[in-house]
Amino acid sequence: MVKLSIITPIGKVFDDEVISVTAPSSEGEITVLPHHESLFTQLKEGVVLARTEEDEEYFSIGGGYLETDGKQITLLVSRAMGQRELDEEVVIAAKNKAQQMLNSAQSDEDRHEAVMQLRRSLIDLSLLQKVKRRRSPHNG
Repeated sequence: MVKLSIITPIGKVFDDEVISVTAPSSEGEITVLPHHESLFTQLKEGVVLARTEEDEEYFSIGGGYLETDGKQITLLVSRAMGQRELDEEVVIAAKNKAQQMLNSAQSDEDRHEAVMQLRRSLIDLSLLQKVKRRRSPHNG
């Protein structure tokens, strides 16, 4: 087991013992296990999977950093939403709104904001799909 802390500018989102963490690094997806060699890497937006002894926890994250010394894993990210915090209807509505904003954007700034909101919504939907597949009775 290794201690995982996920920290955003708002505060700690997760702080518990885990078996492993899989995260979207700038070099590709990485998995960190207990006793991993020291590592500091940049994270990109995406889905983080934290495996505990009892369950799997998914988090939709913004960009940031992952640091580990093999005993502690710290994710410092711009945002993190856990699977229990996301409501599929709200995420779909946000995605649709972002697409509308993108279609009607008048400036580069408006387009950039719409693209960022659309990306966050798509990552959140990806997380929700992973949770659905895991819970599906037809899932092997």
